[in-house]
Amino acid sequence: MAYAGDVDVETAYQAVASNPDAVLVDVRTRAEWTFVGVPDLRAVGKDVLTVEWQGFPAGTAVPDFVETLSGELARRGLDKAAPIYFLCRSGARSMSAAIAMTSAGYSPCYNIAQGFEGPMGPDGHRGSVAGWKAKGLPWVQS
Repeated sequence: MAYAGDVDVETAYQAVASNPDAVLVDVRTRAEWTFVGVPDLRAVGKDVLTVEWQGFPAGTAVPDFVETLSGELARRGLDKAAPIYFLCRSGARSMSAAIAMTSAGYSPCYNIAQGFEGPMGPDGHRGSVAGWKAKGLPWVQS
């Protein structure tokens, strides 16, 4: 497998909360972090790493994603064996990020399949059917 697999948001939150080396990486865009919100790990004494997988507004891949995240992990004293949980809006970009970091030698890398907002509900809005927000996990908005 190209990465360690998919997990749901509750599994990811519990893993990050209980393992001192586990990291949550939000790969959405700066606009999403600002206007939609970000997971809040302060209650478990951690913060979320925010590293864009695709730039906004163009939506093109960020060419130095692996180098940027590798540097941030090293600054935190984490080696390539630290569990990394990747989050995006709905699970697509985060899967690509998990694959890229696994290819760079990091393992285990997990994709949070439901993402921060999950799929659209019958009302055409995200955040109420599945995902971090819908499950009531802690988050903040700036």
